[in-house]
Amino acid sequence: MQCADMFNVKADICQLGIDQRKINMLARDYCDQAKIRFKPFILSHHMLMGLKEGQEKMSKSDPESAILMEDASGDVSRKIENAFCPEGVVAANPILDYMKHIICPRFGAQGVKVKLMDETEETFASYQELEDAFVARQISGTDLKAALAKYLNEILEPVREHFSRGDAQELLAKVRSSRITR
Repeated sequence: MQCADMFNVKADICQLGIDQRKINMLARDYCDQAKIRFKPFILSHHMLMGLKEGQEKMSKSDPESAILMEDASGDVSRKIENAFCPEGVVAANPILDYMKHIICPRFGAQGVKVKLMDETEETFASYQELEDAFVARQISGTDLKAALAKYLNEILEPVREHFSRGDAQELLAKVRSSRITR
């Protein structure tokens, strides 16, 4: 069905997570067999972890384990505050995953400010510096979460503003009303 969707919506560019690689390749192979001249351009990306312990990837079917583009500021803060973040541990840590793949690439040039355990604040110029400080327990999970929530909300604010009025507001209402969850 996912493969058929690419053709039904006449997509020139398909943006899917790397976990959907087989579907992407199936679509391109189908183009060869069906003699479709223009194959969809596939844009794959890293799959963010779910916010709960043991979730390899974020799932919209569990809204508390995912940050959604239309989440209110308070929702983002609450979800991040409740997220799994083992102190000093990098592996399977969704907070570090978000910092690595969203926050540091977006804010790296100006640096990412995080409160340290000694109550001072430090600006990290790279994800690796941030990770090293977390592993060394110079940053608590609580303070890392607070920084993540702040930066995510900063990124999402223009989206919220856009969908707060006019046609965009109506479109968002339609999308919300048609959601199917498990």
